[in-house]
Amino acid sequence: MPASRRGGSNPLTVALVSEHASPLAALGGVDAGGQNVHVAELAAALARRGHEVTVHTRRDSPDLPAVVDTGAGYRVVHVPAGPAAPLPKDDLLPHMGEFAARLAEHWRGEPPDVAHGHFWMSGLAVVVAARGLPVATVQTFHALGSVKRRHQGRADTSPPQRVEVERVVATGVDRVLATCSDEVDELAAMGVPRAATAVVPCGIDLRRFTPDGPRAPKPLRHRVVCAGRLVPRKGFDTAVEAMALLPDDTELVIAGGAGGEPEGERLRAVAAALGVADRVRLLGAVDRHEVPALLRSADVVVHAPWYEPFGLVPLEAMACGVPVVGAAVGGLNDTVVDGVTGVLVAPRAPAALAAAVGGLLADPRRRAAMGRAGAARAAQYGWDRVAAGTEEQYRACARTSAASVVGGVR
Repeated sequence: MPASRRGGSNPLTVALVSEHASPLAALGGVDAGGQNVHVAELAAALARRGHEVTVHTRRDSPDLPAVVDTGAGYRVVHVPAGPAAPLPKDDLLPHMGEFAARLAEHWRGEPPDVAHGHFWMSGLAVVVAARGLPVATVQTFHALGSVKRRHQGRADTSPPQRVEVERVVATGVDRVLATCSDEVDELAAMGVPRAATAVVPCGIDLRRFTPDGPRAPKPLRHRVVCAGRLVPRKGFDTAVEAMALLPDDTELVIAGGAGGEPEGERLRAVAAALGVADRVRLLGAVDRHEVPALLRSADVVVHAPWYEPFGLVPLEAMACGVPVVGAAVGGLNDTVVDGVTGVLVAPRAPAALAAAVGGLLADPRRRAAMGRAGAARAAQYGWDRVAAGTEEQYRACARTSAASVVGGVR
């Protein structure tokens, strides 16, 4: 990469490690969602800043080339670890030893300046592979096992070792990048010093998500839109239950990729039992390029998960000039300004959700004001700005790592 680009005269070599979430994957699958987008956009934004970026992800098909040079300025390395076939992410832990060994082999000859793990198993691979090497290590969890277990209980399918491994990773890397302030508190409870954490939020594509642009057709007077992976924790059922309390001229459109047809059938059954099946539409997976038009067609975007490590959809809606009614959990407490860019309510509270949505549907001036405020706030979350904040943390960690090597700590 030429040194004259925005990264300055001292570009970094950066290894992003994302064991299950490839930036090249088609979105909408069981394990393909926000993390894939995050890794792809961060890699591209860091490359625009002049850094040499490589994404390491597990090879899940024998047809994949060893290396792919993307058109966005970074490359993807497909790491052999376990069978070259799709596996649920919860089944990947036994293959992380091989994954880490391959990374170590790759880095031994020419170590990157920074290795940045995404998700807990990638963090484990980074900690193991970087041992003894002059590599600054950074971790973004995207979701914490302790939070998932608290909310899902026995329905949590994560390996039982997850929470303890996350503690080892969080205390073993140079810096943990939390995506929201709630996560900093969770990390502190795990024993991670606050000085070793920094909040760097997820970003959005401000060129695609804008107030101006095409709108999907709307057959009824009012439209409420929900979007995300079709899994129970996203709280789509709360939105369906709220529909029974909203006027008959309002429809609910749910855009959600796989997580399984059973969840879709469950939501249809809930809608039928409440007598609102004719006003609830499940679109299935929606092409990423069609999402902005769908969001712009909404009077209100609802995002009502049980818990949410960050939540891209509320920000994307705000960037499109649409007010958000969301659950006051996780990252939504940081991004949605209650009473200004939207309304926050308790999770799993359909009556409160319906009251907030109904109030906005009845007040177009308030909706418009919130839409304008939301677009202004979302402008702070562009990927170039997020990449700049990430780079700042990389450089701080690289200095610390270099001092440790000189001092004989590593």
